Amino acid sequence: MTTSDTPYALVDADRLDRNASRLRDHLGSLGVPLRLHVKTAKSVDVARRVHDGGPITVSTLAEAEHFADAGYRDVLYAVGIAPHKLPRVAALLRRGVTLTVLLDTLVQAEAVAEFAAAQGLRVPALIEIDCDGHRGGVLPADPGLVPIGRTLGANLAGVLTHAGESYFAYTPEALRKAADNERDVAVAAATTLRDNGLTCEIVSVGSTPTAHAATDLTGVTEVRAGNFVFFDLVMAGIGVCTTDDLALSVVVTVIGHQPDKNRVLTDGGWMATSRDRGTQAQAVDQGYGLVARLGGDLVPGLLMTGASQEHGVLSTRDGSPVPDLPIGTRLRIFPNHACATAAQHDRYEVVSGGVPLATWPRLRGW
Repeated sequence: MTTSDTPYALVDADRLDRNASRLRDHLGSLGVPLRLHVKTAKSVDVARRVHDGGPITVSTLAEAEHFADAGYRDVLYAVGIAPHKLPRVAALLRRGVTLTVLLDTLVQAEAVAEFAAAQGLRVPALIEIDCDGHRGGVLPADPGLVPIGRTLGANLAGVLTHAGESYFAYTPEALRKAADNERDVAVAAATTLRDNGLTCEIVSVGSTPTAHAATDLTGVTEVRAGNFVFFDLVMAGIGVCTTDDLALSVVVTVIGHQPDKNRVLTDGGWMATSRDRGTQAQAVDQGYGLVARLGGDLVPGLLMTGASQEHGVLSTRDGSPVPDLPIGTRLRIFPNHACATAAQHDRYEVVSGGVPLATWPRLRGW
């Protein structure tokens, strides 16, 4: 195991590889390619390990630029485009990167069309479709859908939807229903555009839960997912994975004991693990994360139950005495939300079979 100073982000390469193979095989059986979402790991090394050089999704233009520098040429920026960012989009397009943007309003479509015409460029754009009311997008039956497509003109590339509510589906049946609905909504929107004489080449769907639950992707051209490379306790809580699949953890050191409060203190606070409490609404609340020995074995009943900036608090789920953890003991915290926890770090220490393998840098910023 690496001897880096704590706290640090640790990636188990064997679990990462297993997670990637599982989803690749599943989507392969459905005949639809993966467009890896790099927002979770924000690491070229991770992306290359999952599907080297393949199409990617990004959540920031900094990611788009970073991955373009590494040779990636098919990039989807899956956050609604702000018009003032279009010059950065143009710079990438002129570098030979197919950078596709996302929008869901007529104002954005007008801005993209006007900018593209002024620059003599095609700015490929997807229209975001709302499949579950979770976030942005227009409804497939919205009368504004076709005008947005017409305004984009030659810049229209297709449609995209994201089943955000699938993160709150707690049974296999609910997950399959979310995946079916995501597909049906995206295909319906694409059909509406085509029936009105508009080109709709791309029908993009995706979330880690629905990517794994889908059984029929007829009409879909690509699936986006990113959390699956690491997984986390939220995904385990809805049954998409188990705790044995969690590839990301934060290594911390025991720095104090509070016997009167039945607590142990570590040097890993929310600056190292984040304050995400994503399992709070689930059947089993995992606090700020589960605690494991350095080798990866979970310590039964022990949770990270509190977090200040640089202090983590460990206590037991049922109030039983905390285990004997001497000062200096190193532990691993498996997080609720891999994206939020990874965002606290600028690198990953990577192990395979418990042996240090590499240090992988991680991008931060926008």
